Amino acid sequence: MRTDLLRRRDFLRTSLILAAWPAAHGLSDVGISGIRLVNGARAAGLDFVLCNGAQGRKYQVETLPGGLGVIDFDGDGWPDLFCTNGACLPEMKKSGPEYSNRLYRNNRDGTFTDVTKRSGLAGEGYCMGVAVGDYDNDGFEDLFVAGVHGNHLYRNNGDGTFHDVTVKAGLAGNGSLGKPPWTVAACWIDYDNDGYLDLFLSNYCDWSPGSDPVCGGVEPQSRAYCHPDKYTAQAMQLYHNNGNGTFTEVTRKEGLPDLLGKGMGIAMGYIAGSEHAGLFIANDNARNLLVSFEGKNIAEIGLEAGVAYNGDGRNISGMGAAVGDIDGDDLPDIVMTGLKNETYEVFLNRGHGSFDDGSASTGLLNLSRPWSGWGCGLVDLDNDGWLDLFVAGGGLDVRDAQANRVFQNNAGHIKAGRFVDVSDDCGVGAATPALHRGAVFADFDRDGRIDVAVSAMNAPLELWWNRTPQSHDRHWLQLRLTGAASNRSAIGAQVVCLASGRKQIRTVTNSVGYASSSDLTLHFGLGSATSAAIEIRWPSGVVQKVTEVKADQRLSLTEPKSKA
Repeated sequence: MRTDLLRRRDFLRTSLILAAWPAAHGLSDVGISGIRLVNGARAAGLDFVLCNGAQGRKYQVETLPGGLGVIDFDGDGWPDLFCTNGACLPEMKKSGPEYSNRLYRNNRDGTFTDVTKRSGLAGEGYCMGVAVGDYDNDGFEDLFVAGVHGNHLYRNNGDGTFHDVTVKAGLAGNGSLGKPPWTVAACWIDYDNDGYLDLFLSNYCDWSPGSDPVCGGVEPQSRAYCHPDKYTAQAMQLYHNNGNGTFTEVTRKEGLPDLLGKGMGIAMGYIAGSEHAGLFIANDNARNLLVSFEGKNIAEIGLEAGVAYNGDGRNISGMGAAVGDIDGDDLPDIVMTGLKNETYEVFLNRGHGSFDDGSASTGLLNLSRPWSGWGCGLVDLDNDGWLDLFVAGGGLDVRDAQANRVFQNNAGHIKAGRFVDVSDDCGVGAATPALHRGAVFADFDRDGRIDVAVSAMNAPLELWWNRTPQSHDRHWLQLRLTGAASNRSAIGAQVVCLASGRKQIRTVTNSVGYASSSDLTLHFGLGSATSAAIEIRWPSGVVQKVTEVKADQRLSLTEPKSKA
């Protein structure tokens, strides 16, 4: 840990001064953001309500569902939306339509149609998270749905329907756990670069219906959800794609120790100091994990990298995670959300797999203290070329309902890499508080601005249309990549975008935030630049360059056969 950085205890002494600085210089939150978000879910036909089956008994599973998935299931180039749902407790059965998972087709006119029944994705059991990826390289995006004691792989038939291939794929058993897994999140990653997507599972804890201890008071009205320490952690799992539609668990075969940690959100990027994408796993009151892949050499390096604990050396209730270059040094940083009074954590990348605590220097230490966060994403909401932070807000129980939060990066050009809370100014802060969970990011109406869908416990889904004013200094570029020698989803491809002398780097991944899967399309805000140069490093090692790309367009690129 570098000693020249502002320490947390020092920051607390000066937080009031720092908080007042923008207003003193005519840069108060109000009016500087330019970001405008409008909830239009109901008008768009998105009538989903996340049902957790709570009846007052305080089952631990009730607090954690709500993952969302962006999927172009019909291949028309427009992002559709999949919503996971809970079940009746303690049976964990989808006893009625209110517990059905839902698939909504994008009508390409700002509205969606519920196509769940025809698609065959109503699901079963108590569902948690979702991962989207073309695991069999047939050109159609498939769905992996994570759940409590039951995960399901749905293969896309290419005709608007899916079928459950979990058993056939070898993903139905308990594997190395020896007990039914409670999987919160999953991530597709081609860890060995053989051209097929492998599967990493973030498992939570050993739990069974009716086994929860009584926490809080003895009387039903005074009961509370138990602390995670009351439960035994379950190890993470890694499944190798055999290339024939089946998977083999290789967690221990690859030499990894049991990766224990009460796993929650997963974020992927070039964060582990190797030439391959790595995984950061946020953990609930346990040390965070950073998994490094170097060919078939796999290691967990969270402690060495400085991301296992927060800046005070403590665990927090790690929920969601996102990767992106916050401070413009061309290195991907990590953000992790937690519960109120814990503060969100920022790990600033210093290269070679080493991170420093950046919660204070980015401003999030002070800004996030009153807020609980779950789903999150580092996305450029105003197309100025800097990654902003959207957080799905809300605590564990109904008394902890909160609005979502938006933290703008470089707001009013205060300082690159420093956030300002513009939630009230942009529109989300005044919305009805809720227990928000999953959040996904996509340009649902393809107008060049990133929109956000957010689930909420026992409350309607929210779709935050991005209505940030478009102007001459707010250009953009979107890239949709298709692998050839690499996996067809192009997950793990790294793209460098150079515009107006400034470099931005993105990795193709949809494992973002909490138990959710965002759009695989890469989005770059270009600011005033009207063109950009692109360099793509495909997972296969092929390098592709496009020297002149006009702004304000969505470009589809296929991996070439040889290096450029």
